[in-house]
Amino acid sequence: MTVTLADILAAARTIRGQADATPFVPSPFMESRYGQPVWLKLELAQPIGAFKLRGALNAVAHLPPDAAGVTCCSTGNHGRGVAYAARARGLRAVVCMSELVPRAKVEGIRALGADIHIAGRSQDTAHAESQRLAREQNLVEISPFDDAHVIAGQGTIGLEMLAQVPELDTLLVPLSGGGLAAGIAAAAKAIKPEIRVIGVSMARGAAMQASLEAGHPVEVEEVESLADSLGGGIGLDNRLTFPMCRDLLDSVVQVEEADVYRALQTLYHEDRLIAEGACVVGLAAVQTGRVQLTGPTGTILTGRNLDMDIFTRVVTGQDVTLGDTVIEGRPYGA
Repeated sequence: MTVTLADILAAARTIRGQADATPFVPSPFMESRYGQPVWLKLELAQPIGAFKLRGALNAVAHLPPDAAGVTCCSTGNHGRGVAYAARARGLRAVVCMSELVPRAKVEGIRALGADIHIAGRSQDTAHAESQRLAREQNLVEISPFDDAHVIAGQGTIGLEMLAQVPELDTLLVPLSGGGLAAGIAAAAKAIKPEIRVIGVSMARGAAMQASLEAGHPVEVEEVESLADSLGGGIGLDNRLTFPMCRDLLDSVVQVEEADVYRALQTLYHEDRLIAEGACVVGLAAVQTGRVQLTGPTGTILTGRNLDMDIFTRVVTGQDVTLGDTVIEGRPYGA
């Protein structure tokens, strides 16, 4: 199984007028510093503050007509998208999350009318809880990434980026379970086969990269991260995103927590944008030299549903504590 350009074009028709046409803006600072145009796809402008609305709307649109409700596991933004899409259809939504999901994201989902189940300290445990609820309460489970309709919905971002800036040479895509990366790569490679698509993850708990290196899906330890939206496993029974990322991504790179810290500062002070840590891993890869720009480059600012206390500490150069790890503060430009 895979997701094709035809599936992504169909998804674009399904979500039209609800979750499409987000701005794609240049970063003059990044171009001046690194010598190539860098474009920022502002998925943080979505009604729920994250790109996940695309896939959720497409998946909910394909539910059986007699569906009583939906369930999902989430690190935050997928749950928000599912809750939003289900409410629009008058359906019950149950969102399962681990204890590592920031409280701001939990409360944001609850505010959309979803029931919340907190289960364990990993995405895999939350997934097991979602599967149990689907069996016992006759709910339809919507995977945050390993679902053809979800992948196709996220792929519409790739369609828009190339329509807005056809000369793009490289796409830097935040990588977690792979729904975003697989969908964007499928769209971009179908339209422009020579384009370079690079997945970027945080170094601690990079499940997809560990799985690609092993040659099959593997479990990883989940820890607190500034890029918390990229947490979680890819599922040992992964059917779609693992093979798609394996076959379509040109490479995968990792960035450290301190790199994410500095990229958040750059985005705020230079581009005047407030975003989650997961949004800036592409920028961090460029700033650290892990990715060399070879032409016009696009990346995705995936969401804005962040812990503002932590964000404030970052942009003001203070220390940030994540579990047993302390990221040493540094004023911007120092």
